[in-house]
Amino acid sequence: MPLDQTPYFDYDDEEKESEGKEMGFLDHLEELRWHLIRAAISIALFMVIAFVFIGDIYNKVILAPAKVDFWTYRMMCKLADMVGAPGLCVRELNFELMSREVSGQFVMALTSAAIIGLVFAFPYVFWEIWRFVKPGLKPSESKSARGAVFYVTLLFFSGVFFGYFIVSPLAINFLVNFQIDPSIKNQFDIGSYISILATLTLACGIAFQLPVAIFVLTKIGVIGPEFMRTYRKHAVVVILIVAAIITPSPDVTSQILVAFPLYILYEVSIIISAREEKRKLAEEKAAGIKD
Repeated sequence: MPLDQTPYFDYDDEEKESEGKEMGFLDHLEELRWHLIRAAISIALFMVIAFVFIGDIYNKVILAPAKVDFWTYRMMCKLADMVGAPGLCVRELNFELMSREVSGQFVMALTSAAIIGLVFAFPYVFWEIWRFVKPGLKPSESKSARGAVFYVTLLFFSGVFFGYFIVSPLAINFLVNFQIDPSIKNQFDIGSYISILATLTLACGIAFQLPVAIFVLTKIGVIGPEFMRTYRKHAVVVILIVAAIITPSPDVTSQILVAFPLYILYEVSIIISAREEKRKLAEEKAAGIKD
C-alpha cells in the first residue's frame, strides 16, 4: 500500500486511551487525591488573603448589611418614595453586635476567612472535580456538557450575590426589628450574625444550581421535561417550602423574593431538559439508522 494511502492514526490518543484503560481503582483514587489536594490549596490560599484583609472585609462587606446605609436599604427607601409606601424604607436596625468570648473575634476572623476562601475558590475547585470526571464521559456526553465550569460558576455567584444583596438584608431587617416588648434589647453575638449571613448567601448559591441538577438528571434519564411540566404546581409548593427554609424569618416578602427566582430557574430548567431530551432522541435515531 502506498504511503499516501496509509490510514492516519493518532498515537497520542491511543497512548492516552491505553493509559486510561490500565488505570486501576487505586490509580483513580490517587488521581482524585491530587485533585482534592490542589482544590484544598486554592481554598487555603484565598483564606490567607482574606485573613490578611479581614478588617476591611468586615467593615465594607460582612458588616455592611447591618448598617442602614447599605445599598439594598437605600434602594428600598428610593422605592418607598416612588410608590408612596414609607414602610418599605429601612431607617433603623435595632441591634448591637457583641463578642462574648475571649477568642470570639479571632475565631470569627478565621471562620469568615475560610468561608470567603471557599466562595472565591469555588470555580477552581469545581474545575478540578470536572477534570477528574470528564475523562470518564462519552464523547457525546462531554460535548453536551461543554462550558459546565462556566455555567456552574455563573449560577453560583449569581445566587451568592442574590443572597447577599436581597435575601440577607431583608431577613436581617425583619429579625433585628422584631420585638416582643420594647424593654428587651437586641444584643446579638457576632457568631449568630455571621451564621445567618453565611447560611443565606451560600444557600442561595447552591439553590441557583437547579438548572445544572436538572440537566444531569435528564442526562441519566431520571427526569424529563414532560414530568416537570406535569408536576409544575407541585414544584411551586416545594419551591415555597425551600424559600421558607432558606429565609429564617417568617416575613412573606423575603420568602417570595427567594421563591420567584427559583421558579424562574425551574422554568429555565424545563427548557434545558427539553433540549437535552431532544438531543438524546436525535442521537438514538441516528444510531438506529446506522445500524
